[in-house]
Amino acid sequence: MNPVGGDSEKSGSQGPKVSSVRVYPIKSLGGVEMDAARFSARGFELDRRWMLADRNGRFLSQRDFPALALMQVAPQSDLLRVTEPHGASIDIPFIPDGEGSIEVSVWDDAASGRTYSSAVDEFFSNYIGSDCRLVKIDDAVPRPVEESFRVHPEDEVSFADGFPFLIIGDSSLADLNARLESDVAMDRFRPNIIFSGGEPFAEDGWARVRIGEHEFHIVKPCARCVMTTIDQETGAKGAEPLATLATFRLYSASGKRKILFGQNAIASGASGIVQVGDVIELLESKPMPTFD
Repeated sequence: MNPVGGDSEKSGSQGPKVSSVRVYPIKSLGGVEMDAARFSARGFELDRRWMLADRNGRFLSQRDFPALALMQVAPQSDLLRVTEPHGASIDIPFIPDGEGSIEVSVWDDAASGRTYSSAVDEFFSNYIGSDCRLVKIDDAVPRPVEESFRVHPEDEVSFADGFPFLIIGDSSLADLNARLESDVAMDRFRPNIIFSGGEPFAEDGWARVRIGEHEFHIVKPCARCVMTTIDQETGAKGAEPLATLATFRLYSASGKRKILFGQNAIASGASGIVQVGDVIELLESKPMPTFD
């Protein structure tokens, strides 16, 4: 799980390559960069399997508490070590030690989360200054992907907003940064798979790709929100990059206008591994979107 980077490469006979693999074990807390990650139907094994919820079961995120960005998560063999910016830390066992499962919600979706001890809940509640609890997704209870975007009837997702994977190209971020007064880092967008090589926003035209040995369906562009304006190193909120993205990535459909950056994906197979250096092969394309 050592941090890795990817050398930016021009697209050639081998095509784009995976330059970074990232997971976000606790929804809206700090991410973890990995050399490789194993996935299942819900996404990478450690990705968004935990989240914070209020006492009504509603999910909490950086939209509510920007300081969550400053909590760092370090996966160990059988636990997550969470450290807040003042240095206090707590070990979260992979196997929840609470009293059972409760119903929780992510946007309009109901899901089931297994609870932790009051000591774990108090650690997070004290940090954000609001009563909350930590839950781990209940593996016995599916959380289906929205029906209109499923590739397979059994497609499901973790506590991510809607899809198992988010893919973004390094060139896309470089194009955005060329329009900004100050660069932003990729962690503003919280992707799972980052690739080098290819033109900016090449992923907009992908419908189906092979990454290493595994096929992925690109099912929906990612609509961006205020979370992208939160600096992941300071927790400060501003206007960028959302304001600039709105000048060239604003898309209208069905009477709604959304700012798009990155592509959501679903794996064809039930399991596998994605690793840095995997070649990405375009198997099927789709028309590029027309922006306002």
